[in-house]
Amino acid sequence: MSDPIAEVRPRRSVLYMPGSNARALEKARTLAADTLILDLEDSVAPEAKDEARRLVGEAVTAGGYGPREILIRINGLSTPWGADDLAAALAARPQGILVPKVQSAAELARLNEVIVKADPAGRIALWAMIETPLAILDIRSIAAFATAPGSRLVGFVLGTNDLSKETGTAIVPGRAPMMPWLMLAIAAARAFGLTVIDGVFNGLDDDTGFLAECRQAREMGFDGKTLIHPRQIDGANATFVPDPAEIAWARRIVEVFALAENAAKGALRIDGKMVERLHADMAVKLLQLVDAVEARATAVAA
Repeated sequence: MSDPIAEVRPRRSVLYMPGSNARALEKARTLAADTLILDLEDSVAPEAKDEARRLVGEAVTAGGYGPREILIRINGLSTPWGADDLAAALAARPQGILVPKVQSAAELARLNEVIVKADPAGRIALWAMIETPLAILDIRSIAAFATAPGSRLVGFVLGTNDLSKETGTAIVPGRAPMMPWLMLAIAAARAFGLTVIDGVFNGLDDDTGFLAECRQAREMGFDGKTLIHPRQIDGANATFVPDPAEIAWARRIVEVFALAENAAKGALRIDGKMVERLHADMAVKLLQLVDAVEARATAVAA
């Protein structure tokens, strides 16, 4: 799917909200998260699935979430709840539907066909959870589905807890055992123009550990981080943005490359550093993100 705002839409903080909790769905309208995942899967007990589906459908249809991007995470289509979840999500018209435990491009193709038929105008995007060994082993093909005709795929969300469960890999500070898988997912996402969001941090009382993992995720190239509690929003929002020095340097690069005498030059010496035109392109994207974050803050405050 062509996602014209994917490069400039802030997705720093992506907060899971349990679909069976009406108060949480209401509170989400006031939170500073960039994206909300209204969850029908892991956070909802089997006996509460029907009620969660109803609550989420009503909440999204009612609106009131302002500039926050709304995704609905459904149960897998192989489960007893998946088909009903998908029908309810399509009827509610969120910005995106997040599919858990994706293992192949063929799965995405089947789901994509249903979405396209229900939403020919192209308002609903498709997101994939990357959280199984098979997904990692087939990550290139899964990401490449974004280039298929009519594809709605715009992003990956990493499910590190499920990856740990499925592989027996420990989740430790620094995440060294998982680093190869995380970087493969990032590389595949970037190769095919997808947004990619890091997994959750489980320690609600470990602010130091959470911020360290956010910084690591940004350095790795993630666009943002999934969150399990509103108290994590501010830390993620503050981390996944350029700092003042980065912003100033980006503006300097753009300014110098914009000079008429530099129009045909591929590389320049700027303030003692060799800077190529690819760095100018990166600087433009960075400044677009800064502008988008500022615009979003203004919209939330309005």
